[in-house]
Amino acid sequence: MKLDQLRRADVARCAEIEKILFPGDDPWSARAFHSELDQGHYYLAARSDDGETLLGYAGLAVVGRRGDYEANVHTIGVVPEAQGQGIGKALLRALLTRADELRAAVFLEVRTDNDPAVTLYEAHGFQKLGIRKRYYQPSGADAFTMARPAQAPARDEVAG
Repeated sequence: MKLDQLRRADVARCAEIEKILFPGDDPWSARAFHSELDQGHYYLAARSDDGETLLGYAGLAVVGRRGDYEANVHTIGVVPEAQGQGIGKALLRALLTRADELRAAVFLEVRTDNDPAVTLYEAHGFQKLGIRKRYYQPSGADAFTMARPAQAPARDEVAG
């Protein structure tokens, strides 16, 4: 598996994956992904070793001014057949590396019943701030709002 930038050519496949991953809610459309890219948000793709197959994607939005940035994980998705192989973890770590470069606190929402994702986020320093009732539609599922404080980049990244 390798990570690189999400391309516009990936958008249709991302929308297909969303329908598979989030059938009871409002999965992101191709238009939503295009909008995210148009806004210049940081999006990554996880691809098979040969680069031919999109295995997952992740996006991070950063707002604010230098020295006062905040980041929000907008999405992380991994195709079902590739889940449990560390792809989601690799995508999250790459997003966090970007946030750390900017010394940005990171926020996200995650379904309260998505135990694997909650466990992953907690293992990476996120804490639950509260619950957003009926956040996901049309299912009405609740979401935890989680946050990770701003971190300084790793020493080798600064020297880099």
